[in-house]
Amino acid sequence: MKTTLRRLAPPVGLVLVQGTILAILGPYNTNEFGMPWVWIYWTSLMGLGLMAAYAFERVFDRHLGDWPRPAYAVAQSIAVTLPVTLAVAGIQYLTGGPFPLEILPMIFFFVWVIAIVIVTITMVVEGRMGGSGSARAGAGDGGPGEGPAIGAALTEKLPVRLREAPILALQAEDHYLRVHTPLGDSLILMRLSDAIAAVEALDGARTHRSWWVAREAVTDADKSGGRATLTLSTGVQAPVSRTHARTLREAGWF
Repeated sequence: MKTTLRRLAPPVGLVLVQGTILAILGPYNTNEFGMPWVWIYWTSLMGLGLMAAYAFERVFDRHLGDWPRPAYAVAQSIAVTLPVTLAVAGIQYLTGGPFPLEILPMIFFFVWVIAIVIVTITMVVEGRMGGSGSARAGAGDGGPGEGPAIGAALTEKLPVRLREAPILALQAEDHYLRVHTPLGDSLILMRLSDAIAAVEALDGARTHRSWWVAREAVTDADKSGGRATLTLSTGVQAPVSRTHARTLREAGWF
């Protein structure tokens, strides 16, 4: 329960902040609603957009994980705009009566302008706009999880029982990071880019936009179905995107 609340707190807080800012600005004459309705209007739309973003995220990660971040942001903003546009049209219909369907493209554009700004800001804050990137191999001499090789910025966030355990993989989940070890995993509040910097001395690589894997943790590599998957010693399967597959192949991972 506590973990769920910790995961929900940042996105819910972001929705409230975004909704409040838009309520104050009152774009597209929404300030005519007056308080508190303009605030309810914008926070509700921001909440709907957030749910849409989460609903599409796994599909996007699977099929668009190789896209450059700016293109990914545009695609995500369009996906978010679709349900929000329908919601705006529905609200206008309920509050102002019938309206011509030909204005839907205009409503879509107005919603998309806000969506692309918010998606871009969110991705920049999460450190996800730095291009498609390439796999990074660690330069350390030791195996994954050696105490001196892992930055304190990462280990201090882990439960005490996991701080000395080898790091097998890092997995981004929304605003959080799941750290995989032989003793179990832990969900911490940290950006994947920061965590990768903390383990840069280890022999590992970025395998996907949302994954970093320690080389010694890999027990099997499956390349069937046009997609590569790495199986770790714990049975966890880490995806390999096309962006990183070539680098990993050249490095002898599979």
